[in-house]
Amino acid sequence: MSIENGKIESKYFIERESAVLLIVDIQTRLVPAIADHEQIVHQSSVLLQTANLMELPVLATEQYPRGLGSTVEEIKQDLPEKVVVSEKISFDACTDEIRQALLASGRKQVIICGMETHVCVYQTVRRLLADGYEVFVAADAVGSRTVANKENALAMFRQMGAVVSNTETLIFDLLQVAGTPLFKQVSALIK
Repeated sequence: MSIENGKIESKYFIERESAVLLIVDIQTRLVPAIADHEQIVHQSSVLLQTANLMELPVLATEQYPRGLGSTVEEIKQDLPEKVVVSEKISFDACTDEIRQALLASGRKQVIICGMETHVCVYQTVRRLLADGYEVFVAADAVGSRTVANKENALAMFRQMGAVVSNTETLIFDLLQVAGTPLFKQVSALIK
């Protein structure tokens, strides 16, 4: 239950100073097999550009890049210079390198986008929750080969305690106010 005695759980409040963006396996040979992949890549790119404007730490993973290719150009072109991109063969994106980067950031809220929702994203969300992080999944920026698998994973995320949201809600929650130069820059990304 999200509301008890008229109070909303704190996990529903995302804060710029506490957030990190984790991009999971948006790779050249995987993307074409994913349902609605153009939207997912676009929304992930919007999240990444927003993270850059807000100076949020960005982390990324690549699952077996020799087989699945590197991160797609639409994402790669906006990755910050000092981004941690961790190659992995585990499905869980919480590699030692990613876990160290999360610890070093001192932040406890993780926004997740990527592929596949029911495999790598699922195992990553589960691990992050088990490790005490608040997890925000952008439902319009994650994907699977089938919509049914994606929907099943989103339901499990909710049951586990993650917040399933969408790109615009997360962005405006991070912004908090309109009328600032940052608001104008970010607004231009979602038009």
